[in-house]
Amino acid sequence: MQVGNARYLKPGDLPDTIAVFPLGGALLLPTGQLPLNIFEPRYLAMFDAALSGNRLIGIVQPALGDQEGPGEAHLAPVGCLGRITSFAETGDGRYIVSLTGICRFRLLEERETHHPFRTFRIAPFIADLSARDEEDAVDRAALLAAFKAYLDANKLEADWESVERASNLTLVNSLAMMSPFGPAEKQALLEAPDLKTRAETLIAITEIVLARVFGDSDTVLQ
Repeated sequence: MQVGNARYLKPGDLPDTIAVFPLGGALLLPTGQLPLNIFEPRYLAMFDAALSGNRLIGIVQPALGDQEGPGEAHLAPVGCLGRITSFAETGDGRYIVSLTGICRFRLLEERETHHPFRTFRIAPFIADLSARDEEDAVDRAALLAAFKAYLDANKLEADWESVERASNLTLVNSLAMMSPFGPAEKQALLEAPDLKTRAETLIAITEIVLARVFGDSDTVLQ
């Protein structure tokens, strides 16, 4: 996989320890792009460290149902590794960055460091580096039907020319990242074992939302 100026092809191309950025309701997937507005001092320090090193950051949600309180929040077990592929300073102390997804990872254990941000040992999902091999398994017609039904129900438009040009990998992951679903649904999409299952999960969640809001989803999806 080519991300920015770097290639990630095998386990040795990936770190076994990364800084993690806890971000509720956020979803980063392989090949997807996640824009971020960084302003907290500890996360500014995190991105400074990444920029001076391998440019890699782990995006992970707080654990579902975790309540804020003393100490650090518990984290969801699976996140996604991203490379900083765009970076700008605002002049008022913020960074505007874009992360491009490389592969998912499972958190193993937290490492003690002198940094103000959290660092974990991880187990990368190496199969994500060759996910394009899974593209033919996606039911593209069903995915586009669900997407169109959602747009129609919400009176939204899409650039269909760009949609038609997108590969199945780009289409599934981009639609999953753009979806306006909650943290639990986002985590389910992230943890789907393969691209086919992620597409099926996205279709199922969309149908449930349409049925809940507009009634019979079969009618909406026609």
